[in-house]
Amino acid sequence: MEEKTEVLDAVEQEDTRQGKYMTFCIGNDVFGIELKYVSEIIQMQAIAPIPEVEHFIKGLINLRGKIIPVIDVADRFGKEPFEYNDRTCIIVVDVQGVTVGLIVQTISEVVSIEEEDILPPPSVSKTNAQAKFIRGIGKIGDSVKLLLDPVKLLSDESLDFTEKQEEEEEE
Repeated sequence: MEEKTEVLDAVEQEDTRQGKYMTFCIGNDVFGIELKYVSEIIQMQAIAPIPEVEHFIKGLINLRGKIIPVIDVADRFGKEPFEYNDRTCIIVVDVQGVTVGLIVQTISEVVSIEEEDILPPPSVSKTNAQAKFIRGIGKIGDSVKLLLDPVKLLSDESLDFTEKQEEEEEE
């Protein structure tokens, strides 16, 4: 009976996250990421650099004994770099069993967006780094939020954490 209750709790928790997005700012743009991918939000902390990786991979952090890579989302999208300050956060996401930290300028809020209020992403050239990671555009009143697709963000050919983390676990 106890197992059944745990499964129901997990299903209920999933339902409460359905249609909810954590929004954050990078420059003047507001992005959203589905809450189901967000494990936690932590303050900026010391990052150990990794040699010979993509410029947007800032390094590794130690999160309660677990070493996770962190990506600067602004840098990833080719936006103007910003100086890290006390409002800079790391959104820890879990995508298909891979944990990664996303450095963002500021956290905005958690919003609910119904599926019918999400428009397909604009068909722009694939050279725009930001556009290829957008799942859709969420309409909230008069404003719009660019909704990220974290699976695409983390499985891009220039960045494949899934293989690296699996190899580490096998050793």
